[in-house]
Amino acid sequence: MQLRILVTAAAFAAALIGALPASAADTLRALAPSAGIRIGTAVNVEALNTDAAYARLLAREFNLVTPENAMKFSVVQPERGRFDFAQADALVEFAEANGMQVNGHVLVWHQQLPDWLTQGNFDSHELKAILREHIQTLVTRYRGRVASWDVGAEAVDENGRLRETFWSRGIGPDYLALAFRWAHEADPQAHLRYNDYGGEGDGAKSDGIYDLMAELRRKGTPIHGVGLQMHASLKDAPRASEVRINMKRLAALGLETHISEMDVMLTLPASRADLRAQAALYRDMLQACLAVPQCRSFSVWGATDRYSWIPDFFPGQGAALLFGEDGRAKPAYNSVRRALRAAKTGKR
Repeated sequence: MQLRILVTAAAFAAALIGALPASAADTLRALAPSAGIRIGTAVNVEALNTDAAYARLLAREFNLVTPENAMKFSVVQPERGRFDFAQADALVEFAEANGMQVNGHVLVWHQQLPDWLTQGNFDSHELKAILREHIQTLVTRYRGRVASWDVGAEAVDENGRLRETFWSRGIGPDYLALAFRWAHEADPQAHLRYNDYGGEGDGAKSDGIYDLMAELRRKGTPIHGVGLQMHASLKDAPRASEVRINMKRLAALGLETHISEMDVMLTLPASRADLRAQAALYRDMLQACLAVPQCRSFSVWGATDRYSWIPDFFPGQGAALLFGEDGRAKPAYNSVRRALRAAKTGKR
């Protein structure tokens, strides 16, 4: 990874020039507002701080950013009571300098927790105090600067039941509702979301997420939206028609929806046929979002394949994003841009 990051700026910039859209008015971020959505990406903050071409691409193409790791518990509070906001501050400052909205990610999740927390043998009362302090310290710091938060993530298992996690075992099943209330107390103006994978279309998990959202709404929990992650492959992706139906039933609960983390992994090396199929899948999911007024944003989990998480977790897979490792736009980028352009001209 380090060797690839050290490619000369001149060579990378030269490669990037060939991928530039025809005009600034034809970038994704220029087209998205007229289509009625925001277009977003997850951001690798280490790359943001070291790769100028990557930063320019982000600023040019996207108007919504989500930190990939910079606001997760283990990064923000590596030791009890010691908060480290260096990466989060860098992201928020970059977004503000470039007119981008920030979605904070993630306040309560069962992964990427520090050892001091998971091995601390805390009782329920102590865990509530720790989680409340963590959430309110983070949300208060960025009050008025971070527009939305993924408060909870992946709390539903594959069978549609509440997942047993460190938080549910330590605090009880109400930990999620508590997290939303604590976040709302810290910033009453922030848009608060639940975020999950595998429940985008039809099935037991989708039903479980819906039931959880309905329960939270019945209890008056301050929740405003649901992020449907959309990590997909050519062999494992929901039908666009099912995604629309699911979004509409969530909208009937009074919730906005978001495609929050889309990527489409391909077997490497990616063939031209697979890249075309990937482009069609991106197009179909964006069009599903555009067809539902309450779908307010479409985000990809990374801008370029160079910084994608996929190859590290799925060996032999990759090429999942809109831009290649060299920063050039792929067929998927062009399909997303065409769909936004069509929506802009009223062809939704």
